[in-house]
Amino acid sequence: MDRVIEKKFWNKKKIYTLAGIALVIMLVLASLYFTTGGTKLNVDTERITISTITEGPFQEFIPVNGVVLPVTTIYLDAMEGGRVEEKFVEDGAMMQKDQPILRLSNTDLELQLANQETQVFNVLTQMQISKNNAEQNSINRQNQDADVDNALKEAERLYNVNKKLYEQKAIGLQEYQSSKNLYEYQVRRKKLTEQIMKTDAISMKQQVDQMGESYAQMKKTLALMRKKVGDLVVRAPVDGQLTSLDVEIGQNKNKGERLGQIDVMSGFKVRVDVDEHYISRVFNGLKGDALVAGKNYRLEIKKVYTQVTGGRFQVDMQFTDSVPVSVRRGQTLQIRLALSEERRAVLLPRGGFYQQTGGNWIFKVNDNGIIAYKTDIQLGSQNPDYYEVLQGLKPGDKVITNSYENYGNIQELVLKKN
Repeated sequence: MDRVIEKKFWNKKKIYTLAGIALVIMLVLASLYFTTGGTKLNVDTERITISTITEGPFQEFIPVNGVVLPVTTIYLDAMEGGRVEEKFVEDGAMMQKDQPILRLSNTDLELQLANQETQVFNVLTQMQISKNNAEQNSINRQNQDADVDNALKEAERLYNVNKKLYEQKAIGLQEYQSSKNLYEYQVRRKKLTEQIMKTDAISMKQQVDQMGESYAQMKKTLALMRKKVGDLVVRAPVDGQLTSLDVEIGQNKNKGERLGQIDVMSGFKVRVDVDEHYISRVFNGLKGDALVAGKNYRLEIKKVYTQVTGGRFQVDMQFTDSVPVSVRRGQTLQIRLALSEERRAVLLPRGGFYQQTGGNWIFKVNDNGIIAYKTDIQLGSQNPDYYEVLQGLKPGDKVITNSYENYGNIQELVLKKN
């Protein structure tokens, strides 16, 4: 009786075939590994920067440059236009208040002043004539009033005498009535004269008042014109140093044109340029410090100019404790502008690695110093020297901080010394 012989699945031929396929796959993977460098890379320790994580005081600050300026600057603008006739001082001179700086000439303005003076003189003359006429008229009215008074008294005396005589039948009715009519006429005349004198007085007073107001207004205008002519001599408004004087003899300067400035030497401020990236974090009261002649000086922001020009905005800072003796106008200072208070933190030295990693990971060296492997980290604030480490590293750890530009997708670095 025939028996079915079971055929074996794992015979030698299949085993050899599968082993060969597996060997080919391993060779391909090994080739890919060593040709692409997908996981490891040998690096020379002399060509990398190894930094140590530390713990210490940390403050977020930015380095900025500032120019020393006087605390107060008064600009000199031409109050009136004209031709530069004379310069009394040169740029850089120390000035006293009201000291003349230069003199302009303006023929039109001087002619206007002469015309205004003539008009004022004419009005004054007319006022004097009117005053004299008023006084003469007043005298005439007073004489007339005296005559009326005298005539009234005489008519009253005659009327009283004739009245008694008429009552005594010594005179007739015709004579009595005539004296009575004369008396009544003189009474009405007296009242009319008083009314005329009162009206004339009021009218004359109004006329004199109007002319007085006109004269006063013209005097004000004359004073203004004299001041405008006086402004042709440019004077120092305050004590200080004259700077930026930009005039030459014979130049024509328009009204309102900048002539120069007076720097009040009561103190200094520093005008600082700041990157617009920090505009939301910069405000009055922020502190900074500058090294001048080997000594550190503290400054504080007093004013923020929020207008952005060329990607930067400006702030004014002033020295808080003392002002450097050697500081001069126009001097440039390097300032560390603090954006936070000082605190304890884990510190990572700055380096080129940040450009490729964005601060999300770093190559951390193992304890034996042979391998550096990718480690996820979290960084916080930064200053020109350090990053603040929030997670992923601790004091004493060693990391590679140079640029990772040539490392590609390497996962580990093998550190070797040549």
